[in-house]
Amino acid sequence: MRNYERPIVLTNHELAEGVYAASGDCYTTTANIHQSPETGRGDYRIQVDAKHATDHNSANNQCLHITFNQAVVYKSCNGNGANLESGDGTTSLAIGLTYWNNHTDNIGFGDLIVESDPGLAITNVWIEDRAKQY
Repeated sequence: MRNYERPIVLTNHELAEGVYAASGDCYTTTANIHQSPETGRGDYRIQVDAKHATDHNSANNQCLHITFNQAVVYKSCNGNGANLESGDGTTSLAIGLTYWNNHTDNIGFGDLIVESDPGLAITNVWIEDRAKQY
């Protein structure tokens, strides 16, 4: 297994939405807000991508942890087996997933949907590998 490498985060105040990358466990995870509220649609849509990279296990049970700068109301998620475990109405969501990932594989979905006040930003994201060792 690779050693944990702390990501470097740079601030750019010219961007309306940022990309946050985190690594830990067996996944390197990124998330960004790709749609903000507009007339007739009051939700934020978030793209989540994760790369599974390990030499010792395959995975079939994960938990997406994503935190924000303000409270969100969870609406839906099209991730494989996506099930909200906790956090609705708070600044931190935990969403169970059931992707099958080989030793090196990817997870990606673009429709994590939340509602929140203007100015929403992602402050942290990671995927926890809860799989048995194979």
